[in-house]
Amino acid sequence: MSISLSPAILELLKNSDDLMPAIAQDSLSGEVLMLAYVNTESLAMTIDSGFATYFSRSRNQLWKKGETSGHLQKVVSISIDCDGDAILFQVEQEGSACHTGEFTCFHREIYPANKENS
Repeated sequence: MSISLSPAILELLKNSDDLMPAIAQDSLSGEVLMLAYVNTESLAMTIDSGFATYFSRSRNQLWKKGETSGHLQKVVSISIDCDGDAILFQVEQEGSACHTGEFTCFHREIYPANKENS
């Protein structure tokens, strides 16, 4: 059984053949957790399962976030930006979002400069 997006959602996308950046944001705190990419298949799988599924550019395959680590992202809502070329997942993050073990992938602040980054 193949999962696909509805015509109404496809209509909102700028180009359904492109990879789109997908931002994962904590649904309670609003903290940005990570940036990954989706295609129409991974977006359809996310909607169908309720868990974030992305497309890995390096492995050229779909991956369900947390499938091996247990750090799943339960999707609370999905929004498409005004241009139809970026996605926002608001999620309930189980464990850390970053492969380094940090809660967010955006844990290395570079501005304002601190002694470690100057």
